[in-house]
Amino acid sequence: MAGKNYLFTSESVTEGHPDKMADQISDAILDAILEKEAQLEADGYIAPDGTPASLASVRCACETFLTTGTVIVAGEIRTQAYIDIQKIVRDVVRDIGYDRAKYGFDCETCGVINMIHEQSPDIAQGVDGTYARADADELDRIGAGDQGMMFGYATDETATLMPMPAYLAQRMAQRLAAVRKDATLKYLRPDGKTQVTVRYEDDRPVEVTAVVVSTQHAEEVHDMDVIKADMLHHVIAPVLDEAGIEWGEARIYVNPTGRFVVGGPMGDTGLTGRKIIVDTYGGAGRHGGGAFSGKDCTKVDRSGAYAARWVAKNIVAAGLAHRCEVQLAYAIGVSHPLSVMVDTFGTAEVDEQLLVDAVSKVFDLRPGAIIRDLDLRKPVFRKTAAYGHFGREDVDFTWERTNRIEELRAAVA
Repeated sequence: MAGKNYLFTSESVTEGHPDKMADQISDAILDAILEKEAQLEADGYIAPDGTPASLASVRCACETFLTTGTVIVAGEIRTQAYIDIQKIVRDVVRDIGYDRAKYGFDCETCGVINMIHEQSPDIAQGVDGTYARADADELDRIGAGDQGMMFGYATDETATLMPMPAYLAQRMAQRLAAVRKDATLKYLRPDGKTQVTVRYEDDRPVEVTAVVVSTQHAEEVHDMDVIKADMLHHVIAPVLDEAGIEWGEARIYVNPTGRFVVGGPMGDTGLTGRKIIVDTYGGAGRHGGGAFSGKDCTKVDRSGAYAARWVAKNIVAAGLAHRCEVQLAYAIGVSHPLSVMVDTFGTAEVDEQLLVDAVSKVFDLRPGAIIRDLDLRKPVFRKTAAYGHFGREDVDFTWERTNRIEELRAAVA
C-alpha cells in the first residue's frame, strides 16, 4: 500500500527555557528524595512514629512555577527523608546557566518558596494496596497512582526509532546548549528553541525543508548575520549532516524577530508539565495528556508512558512493524491495565491481534512490574527533563532497551 507525501514539523527547547527549568527542578527534587530514602532504608532508619524508611513507600507529585526573580515549589510528597529544597533549586538554576543578574535570573538571589505538603491519604490507600485482596501478590498490591491513558511510539525512520523531525529538533537543542557551555559561542544565554520541518515521500523522511533556531544572546551582540552564521556552522549543519538527510534547499530562520536578549523566567513564566509534546514524540504519536516530571513511577502518567515506549520500540526493533503506537489505560488503585492497544498503521509484518497477544505474554504492565523491570526507583530523572524522555542513548533510560525482541518474535511465530 502506497504511503502519503506530506510535511511534518516538530520543536524542542533548551534546558534554559522556563518550562524546562521547572521540569528539571521538579525532577531534581524527586531524585534527591529517592537517593536519600534509599540511604535511610539501607541504614535501617525508623521515624519517631515507628514508620521505617522504605524506598518503595516514596510518593512524589512535585510541580514548580517560575517567574521573574522567583521559584515556587508545590505538590504532594511522602518520604522519611529531609531534603534541602532551597539548595536543590539554586543548584539546578546554576547548572542551567542562570548564575548572574545580567542574564535575567540569578540562582543566588532568586526567591524560593516551598509549598510542599503530604500526599492525600485517599490516593495513598489505592496505590499502597490497602484494599487489595489478602492473597494478592506483592505486585498486585501496587495500584496505579491515577486513572488515564498513556501512549508509546516507535518508528524505524531513525536509528533511535524516533520520528525524524523530533529527533533532529532535540539534537539541535542539545547542540545549542553544548556550544554555550563549552564557550564555543560565549555570547549565548540559556534560553532557546529549535524547530525542524521534514518532507516525507511515501511515509519516509527524505528532506529537511525548514529549520528555526531561536537563541537567547548577550545584549551587546547586535549583528544577526553573525548569529545566523554561527548557528549554521555550529548547530544546524553538524546535526543535519550527521543524520544524513538532505537539507541543501532548506529555509533557515535564526532569531526571526531580530533580537532575543530577554529570556528565561524574566521573559516568560515557567511551569512543570507544559512541554509534554517536546518530552515525547514531537506530535508524531498521540499523547494521553499526563506530564512526567516531578512524579515518582507509581504515577502511571510516567511509568505507563515509559512502558508503552518500551513495548513499541521492541516491536519495531524486532522487525514486526515499521511504525508502532501502543496505548495503555489504567484505573487508580488497580494494578492491571484496563486495555492494551497496538496500532502499526498498516505496517505490521504479522496480524495485529497476534501482536496484542504477544505483548500480553512478553510484558508485565502492572505498575509494580514496570518499576521492577525498568528499575525506576533510581535517582535518574533530572536528566530526562530536558531534550526528551525518549530516543536517548543513555544506560539509565531503561525503557529504551530492546531486550524483548526474541520473546516477541517467538510469541508471534
